Amino acid sequence: MLIKTNASGFNHPVPSEITPQGIYQSRRELIKLMATGAAGAALAGWAGREALAQAVPKPGKLAPLAGGKSAVVGAVVMEKVTDYKDVTTYNNFYEFGTDKADPAKNAHTLVTKPWSVAVEGLVKEPKTYTLEDLIRLSPQEERIYRLRCVEGWSMVIPWVGYSLSELIRKVEPLGSAKYVEFISQADPKTMPFVGSRVLDWPYVEALRMDEAMHPLALLTFGMYGEVLPNQNGAPVRMVLPWKYGFKSGKSIVKIRFTDKEPRTAWNKAAAQEYGFYSNVNPNVDHPRWSQATERRIGEDGLFAKKRKTLMFNGYEAQVGQLYAGMDLKKFF
Repeated sequence: MLIKTNASGFNHPVPSEITPQGIYQSRRELIKLMATGAAGAALAGWAGREALAQAVPKPGKLAPLAGGKSAVVGAVVMEKVTDYKDVTTYNNFYEFGTDKADPAKNAHTLVTKPWSVAVEGLVKEPKTYTLEDLIRLSPQEERIYRLRCVEGWSMVIPWVGYSLSELIRKVEPLGSAKYVEFISQADPKTMPFVGSRVLDWPYVEALRMDEAMHPLALLTFGMYGEVLPNQNGAPVRMVLPWKYGFKSGKSIVKIRFTDKEPRTAWNKAAAQEYGFYSNVNPNVDHPRWSQATERRIGEDGLFAKKRKTLMFNGYEAQVGQLYAGMDLKKFF
């Protein structure tokens, strides 16, 4: 991100991992099915997605939160899921420190019960939801998404939640609402790095309304079949798989609808480096580094070859139309 310290994603050693046995076996079975023609391509795709979803091992660390199968196109990628240990110990969550290891060490101080989220601004039905109300608002789904950080690393994570559009329809935005803003908790008593000069607190992120209504935009309560760990944005966060990770606000306490483009946290800190849209785009470099390739956490040994980064993180077929006609070098 903006600060060049030893905490930078480029300078960190990355933990290694191996493919979990269950996932490996499921993938082998799927490959055999497709190779023998025992199932049609469409059937094989569905079978594979189910196999992968079911093969994700529950870590047994936190309360269970099961997610059903999603019918959203692009909801489940056919790629190796990143190890839970890596996902929970390699985090950007600056409210708890700037080093990747800080959130796992410090986020135990976050108090997530009780928790509520205020929905306000240009809506017909402003309301403050308890966390329990929000969880019950729509059936939970498991979505296996790629995550791409602007620093050049990536993961594959099985999240649990439902499309943000389910909540938006409930609160009925007014016709004048053009953007939706996500405000994170900023409590210096429980978040030790709040108050630092890194950012202007609270952390704020935002979307255009059509982006927010896209079914891939996930209001997220869990991952790996359990509730979110504190360091991953508990108890509720956004996940936007076609955008860089920092666009997905964590520990959200307020959702606000507005007619003006909000000033977001990293955009305020360095507008020349972090645009409002922040779509994953290998053709638009960060001013200080290329975005053409990425290193997948868990696959990156000393001599490992980097992956090519895909347009919109591989979700171009689903979200590309949102940006049709836009100059993506200007609106980065």
